[in-house]
Amino acid sequence: MKSQTADVAGIRMRWIEHGDGVPVVLVHGIPTSPALWRKVIPRVEGARVLAWEMVGYGDSIPEGRDRDITVGKQADYLRQWMRAIGVERAVLVGHDLGGGVVQIAAVREPAICAGLVLVNAIGYDSWPIPSVKAMRAAGAFVEHLPDPLLKANLGVLMYRGHDDFATAGESLDIHYARYAAHDGAEALVRQMEALDQKDTLSVQDGLPMLRDRPARVVWGTADRFQKLEYGERFARDLGCPLVRIDGAKHFVPEDHPLEVATAISEVVQQL
Repeated sequence: MKSQTADVAGIRMRWIEHGDGVPVVLVHGIPTSPALWRKVIPRVEGARVLAWEMVGYGDSIPEGRDRDITVGKQADYLRQWMRAIGVERAVLVGHDLGGGVVQIAAVREPAICAGLVLVNAIGYDSWPIPSVKAMRAAGAFVEHLPDPLLKANLGVLMYRGHDDFATAGESLDIHYARYAAHDGAEALVRQMEALDQKDTLSVQDGLPMLRDRPARVVWGTADRFQKLEYGERFARDLGCPLVRIDGAKHFVPEDHPLEVATAISEVVQQL
């Protein structure tokens, strides 16, 4: 897997790339980065996989300072980046906030979407989740958290969102390191303050128009952050299969990478 960067409209954008074939674009959520997909990427078959980093997240946290980093704007950044690197059309895959980003991008510009995979994604009015709302309300306090307390708070989120205990610890170390390197708790507060469910509500009526392309919805049935009922609703609106992973929680790409990669590969094979 190769780390890549490019200047796109004055923003230094980053992504991880692997393989050849049909372009597949992966978008992570909060509080993660393209590293979320580290176990999925090598398992996807027949594809050029590009795991894009949202502006203001991961190692791109500095690029989010004084910029709009809402989910709706991330969809614009994503489309600009795809054009800049010459990817005209791709299978769009999103987890958590990234699921909202790819929904919005696909509805706003259907021509760029060859297929769609949503993995425990935000959508409709399913977000922000209560714990994030509580942290956002306490933003003035949270942004001054010392690093050990920031890691502890992220740890609560990670351990509640993983069904694999060992992977939860590994993931906490990986994703916390990006905050520790770039602005710490201030970065997390910026991300939370940018969350607005209006972004996904604005495109919910457009989802059925994507039924003419292959899609999958992959969902951990025990997810406490994004409930299964939303995965069922996505599958109905997109007219596609719902892949239920029994007992899985929120961070499915890390705990169950094979199931996620298989779903993506099935969409690639339909093209």
